[in-house]
Amino acid sequence: MRSKLSIIALVLFAIISTSCAQTGDETNITVKQLKQELKTDSSVVILDVRTPQELSGPLGKIDGVINIPLQELEQRVDELKPYKDKTINVICRTGHRSRIAADYLLKQGFKIKNVLGGMTQYRADQ
Repeated sequence: MRSKLSIIALVLFAIISTSCAQTGDETNITVKQLKQELKTDSSVVILDVRTPQELSGPLGKIDGVINIPLQELEQRVDELKPYKDKTINVICRTGHRSRIAADYLLKQGFKIKNVLGGMTQYRADQ
């Protein structure tokens, strides 16, 4: 019985480790790193997956962002084809929706970075 539990624990650990590896640091960027890139590279691509109403709300938006709400991303993904050779920085309010969008875009062959903490963190780091 004990060995069965050990095997189950190992299998679960392997599954969790594998799924976490797909969303590791190589697909994340901090707000500080993003702001530094914006200072040094005028061609930085930012995809904001919040709704248009959120972009005009208290957190505002970053100038020059591409706005495709998460719920429309699958239907509008072709709009991102011109940026297929660039890294797309994906942002939302807190980082949850952008993580979902980033995972989807990775599966579509895009190079992405999920902005950790989202616009909430972006505004807090003023």
